[in-house]
Amino acid sequence: MKNIVKSDITVVILAGGQSIRMDHKDKGLILFNGKPLISYVVDIVHQDVCSILISANRNISEYQRFGEVVTDSFPGFQGPLAGILSALNKVKTKYLLIVPCDGPFINQSLVARLLKNMKQPGVNICVAMQGQKMHPTFSLVSVNLKDNLSKFLEQGNRKMSVWFENNHAQKVNFSDQVNMFTNLNSPQDLKIKQ
Repeated sequence: MKNIVKSDITVVILAGGQSIRMDHKDKGLILFNGKPLISYVVDIVHQDVCSILISANRNISEYQRFGEVVTDSFPGFQGPLAGILSALNKVKTKYLLIVPCDGPFINQSLVARLLKNMKQPGVNICVAMQGQKMHPTFSLVSVNLKDNLSKFLEQGNRKMSVWFENNHAQKVNFSDQVNMFTNLNSPQDLKIKQ
């Protein structure tokens, strides 16, 4: 079993999307119960990682309050894998924890369970599952998959779940965590959840 400690893990918080359903407002910076959405994620994960990266393509100075900002090198909005690759190219740690900026209900069990599964021999990706539903933006990835992901993107692929399946992702059961993967995608979601 692999030994993984805090100094082995960097987190990237994905905040580079277009937020189409949120009227193109930058989701991570939208206030939810008086706090920016991204701050909920930072508050949970910061104690389990040695550094925080924010994958963002706009509002860079605002995001720098929460961590070091990385932008992806692909033109336009190419999806979360482009931001993940930029983070993998930046990190000095062995593992990259991936979380979205709009998941204010995550808790400590996320990192604990992903880590427990990553420690198993031969595992390079752990991804959260609820029943048959994969949540690829809640995952832990070995940095040694950087070149693999680069090739995947160069071939024009963008779908996270396909890349995870191609790399035999270890699926981690979170069926008991009903609300953890609730993300806030629209102005209506913000009203309902508050």
